[in-house]
Amino acid sequence: MVRRILASLLLALCAGWSVLAVAQTTGDRIDLYFGDWHTSTARMTRGALSERDIFTRGDPQNPARKGAVLRFINAYTYATLAPHASTKATRLDGQQEIYFVESGRGTATAAGQSVDLYRNIAVLVPANLEFTLSNTGDQPLAMYVINEPTPQGFRPNSTMLVRDENKIPISSSDGLWAHIVKPLFTTADGLGTLQSVLTVTLDPLTIGKPHVVDHDDIEEVWQALDGTSLAFVGNALRRQTPGMAFYHIPDNKTPHTNINQNEDTQVRFLYFGRYHPHEPRP
Repeated sequence: MVRRILASLLLALCAGWSVLAVAQTTGDRIDLYFGDWHTSTARMTRGALSERDIFTRGDPQNPARKGAVLRFINAYTYATLAPHASTKATRLDGQQEIYFVESGRGTATAAGQSVDLYRNIAVLVPANLEFTLSNTGDQPLAMYVINEPTPQGFRPNSTMLVRDENKIPISSSDGLWAHIVKPLFTTADGLGTLQSVLTVTLDPLTIGKPHVVDHDDIEEVWQALDGTSLAFVGNALRRQTPGMAFYHIPDNKTPHTNINQNEDTQVRFLYFGRYHPHEPRP
């Protein structure tokens, strides 16, 4: 019964977007906008960090290869640090990083400040600050890593900024119909290029509102964290499992959303977006 209702809903949604069907991105090209760290080759960075690409720099209007879509963000990766290993001290010049911990335990240390890392902790490491990551546990420390450039004239934070998603209150439960949102970082918190980093949860048998953006000056990523959902993109569905990310197609024509088709479990996403250029913080 549920499957029949879902099928009917999807047919209605597709019919509603039929006016755009000729112009929007369809078919196999949709797969160019999906990335999954499980299918990427690992490389060692900073002495001990194993990184796998999810999305890389490229042309989002016409990707030369799968996942080569980033226009404004430098890189988006999945990183692991082996048990009891530490990275080399690193200073970010003209760039800064946001770490979102998926599993494991560790610490981030910079300028005499040390913060604990564990599941659902987010850390904004500002430009010009030397820092080290350490794994203090017996299991790999696994993290999603967003690297953003800092614009000319930008004033970075002087210390690391830490947010515990486990303790952040819900800011909205009905955005785009059904998004349950917990904000992590915004421009006011010290983001240089991005304007929003947050988590979004969908309750069982709910769907976000399919939508397009009315301009192409945008960068938006949806990373599956927990649960399997259906990514509704253009005229197609893609099963999105933990580790997979979807990049919003910035053609002003292709609608997208996520559907939680599960009857008894939530699904959760890490989301980040850049919508327009914003003034550097003085």
